[in-house]
Parts: sequence; C-alpha cells; structure tokens
Amino acid sequence: MFAVIRRKLTSRGASSALLIGKSVRPALSTPRLSNTALREEIVSLPERIGNARHICHFIFSGCSTLSSRPTRKLIGSLQPFYVQTSRMKFSSDSGDLVEAVVPFMGESISDGTLATFLKQPGDKVDVDEPIAQVETDKVTIDVASPEAGVIQKFVAKEGDTVEPGTKIAVISKSGEGVAVSKKPSDEASPKPPATETKTEKKPESTTPPPPAPEKSMEKTPSLPPPRTSASEPQLPPKERERRVPMTRLRKRVASRLKDSQNTFALLTTFNEVDMTNLMKLRSDYKDAFLEKHGVKLGFMSGFVKAAVSGLQNQPVINAVIDGDDIIYRDYIDISIAVGTPKGLVVPVIRDADKMNFAEIEKEINNLAKKATAGSISIDEMAGGTFTISNGGVYGSLLSTPIINPPQSAILGMHSIVNRPMVVGGNIIARPMMYIALTYDHRLIDGREAVYFLRRIKDVVEDPRRLLLDI
Repeated sequence: MFAVIRRKLTSRGASSALLIGKSVRPALSTPRLSNTALREEIVSLPERIGNARHICHFIFSGCSTLSSRPTRKLIGSLQPFYVQTSRMKFSSDSGDLVEAVVPFMGESISDGTLATFLKQPGDKVDVDEPIAQVETDKVTIDVASPEAGVIQKFVAKEGDTVEPGTKIAVISKSGEGVAVSKKPSDEASPKPPATETKTEKKPESTTPPPPAPEKSMEKTPSLPPPRTSASEPQLPPKERERRVPMTRLRKRVASRLKDSQNTFALLTTFNEVDMTNLMKLRSDYKDAFLEKHGVKLGFMSGFVKAAVSGLQNQPVINAVIDGDDIIYRDYIDISIAVGTPKGLVVPVIRDADKMNFAEIEKEINNLAKKATAGSISIDEMAGGTFTISNGGVYGSLLSTPIINPPQSAILGMHSIVNRPMVVGGNIIARPMMYIALTYDHRLIDGREAVYFLRRIKDVVEDPRRLLLDI
C-alpha cells in the first residue's frame, strides 16, 4: 500500500514539492525505504513542516485519478491513518493547548458547512468526544476532540465553510485559564432591578394624560374602510413566516435533480403488477425466514431480484452515456432511495446479482438504519448502476420518478391497492401495484424499456421464474 503512495508522490514531482516542502520529497522518493520507514517519515513531518495531515490530504487528492473501486479500497485502508494524523496536537509553549480540526470527509468531498457546536467554551470533553458537526453534500461528519480537557475557545463559527484540516476549537488539557460560561440564572439576576426602575418611573410620570387624547384624536381621522376596500390582496405579515437556510444535502439533491431534467431525455413508461403470488410467498415463509436469517422478508428483495433479471436481459439499461461513448457495465450495483429527515439519500447494494433474498434484505435493513441515523458513509452511497424508489411506503399510487445521475434509468414502486381484475373470464379483486420506469431516451429505446418492465412484471407475478431462469 505504501509502495503505491511512494510511487504516487514520486510521480507528482514538482506539485508534491510545492505542497509538502522541497525537503520532504527526497525522503519520500527514496526507493529503498520500507513501509515502516515511510510511515515514520510521514509521522515525523510535523517537526519539520508543521502538520502531517497536509501529506495525507495530498495522498488522497492524488489518488482521485485512479478508478473508483481501487480508490475506495485505498482510501478505506488509509483513512484511519489520515484521521490519526488529522488530529495531531498543536501545542503552545506550555504544551497544554491542542486544536481540534476537521477530519477527512470523503473521496469526493472537498468542503462542508459547520452546522452546529455540540459543546460550549468551558465544557469538559473526553478523547474522541464530538464537539461539532460538519454538514456536507452527502453526510454529516463529527469533529472529535483530540484530547481530554476543557474547551478554551472556538476558532470557527457556525455557518462557516470548512475544509479538512480547518481548525475548529482550542482545547486546554489542564483547564487553566478557561472562562466558564455564564449560567442562565446569573443572567436573570439583574432583571429584577430593571423592573424596579420601570415601576418607579411610572408613578413619577404625571404628564401622560394630555398626550393620550391627542393619540386618540389622531387615530380617529385615519379611516380604516379605505384600506379594507382596496382590491389588492392582503398578504400575511412577515412575522408569521420563517426563513430557514437550505441544508447542503437538500441543495445537492435539488441541483442533481435539476441537472437530470436538463441533461437527460426523460421518458416514463408504466405497467401494473399482480402482487398475489409474491404476497402469498411472503405470508407462507415470513416466520421461517425470520427465524433462520434474523431479518423480515419484504417486497424489496423480490423487486431487486426482478430488476437484476431485467438488467441481465436488457444490458443497455445498466449502461451509461459518457461523452460520445456508451459504457456497458458487467456488474449490477442497485441503489435504493431512502427518505431521511435531512433529505433523500441513495445507498447502494453492491453486486446485487450475486446475492440471495436474505442477503439483500439484510443489506437493505442495514443501509436504511444507517441512513436514518445519519451514520452512512460516502463509500456506501457512491456508484450505483440502477435505482429503485419505493413511493408506495408513503401511499403513492402513481408517480414519474427522476433519474439519479449518471445512471440511465430508475424504477418506481407504488402502493398496493385491491382492484377488480379479469382473471379467467371472471372479475376478481386482486392486489395490484403500478410500476413506472423512467429512462434516458437518448440511450434506451421504448422497446428495451417496455421489455424490461414486462420482465419485472413476469418475475414478481411468478417468482418461480427465478428458480427456472425462464
């Protein structure tokens, strides 16, 4: 791993010298350094150039030229070391003060917004205890305290745009010279004398009677009828409105959805699915499934398997346009749209074509919990070749979903409603679901889209097709 870093640093040449200092390059480009020696060189850099996190930030930015999957593996192995170096202590002359800085936020995230402080100056903190939260385009990241002590002051403010390595707070390990924040009871103490002065002024003022009638005389000439008789609509007062800034996640979602509408030739085709057999399969085996696998059997696993079968039959729907080329993917990573209090996130089920029903249900359950708790990582949302959105959980009967760029199609599921259907010449009530496929008409023709949606319908209505591969 460090051999790759060593070659990366050596190949960057002048850019690395500008970033980490000319005195560092000879040490890192020495071919005979072992991995252990290289690690010691990086860790010892703060004594010569200031802070080792700049080295790691350079390493991560340099790795962006690699393909997506090797980059994710390399970053995953380097991230603990980066976090360790990003929490290097900045000591004062007495060695008592340390600074909390913004950690590495992800492969594709360069900055974030300092959303809120979880602590206040004068509060005690433990090692690795969160003191602030940084909101990015995709996830919320905690800024942890590098040492146990007392917060002396905040260097940044809420709402500031911060980058990895930005100083957030100064922490005193001994707690000396830290001003303790005032309690609300202390601030409330001076209020009684203020009220006393007001009450004393009221009896002294004996002249208010004359101006009182003048005010009443002034009110009488102003006639209210002309105001009410105006034809212009009367808007509610501004005091009844609240202005709240958009979160970075919400702005990112809005930008991506608008880009999707502006770039893709969006077209939606519909079909309906009889859920009788899938519902019967679920009711017959839900108890045994839960007992063996420890997770409930839902409808999402059935639709994921159906989507996998459809993508294998129509590979163009799993492809994407890249400039003047078409990229056909030989793997299937299905994204699942999950609504959270902070916005819509789309975690990815990797290699869904190699998973069974139980593995899919476990992965969906795990990703949904992380998304709701806000602990989902960037790697768990990166990529994806096809998206499934289940608006039926909220009661949606029919909708036209929008493609998640850079993918080429998205499947929309909806609520299950009993409707009269003709079965074998008889009218029977059946649990029916509308399904919708929105696709990029620049790449996918109507023929492929309809065939794909019919495959979804066939597999869901008769899951035995998956066993027989027909």
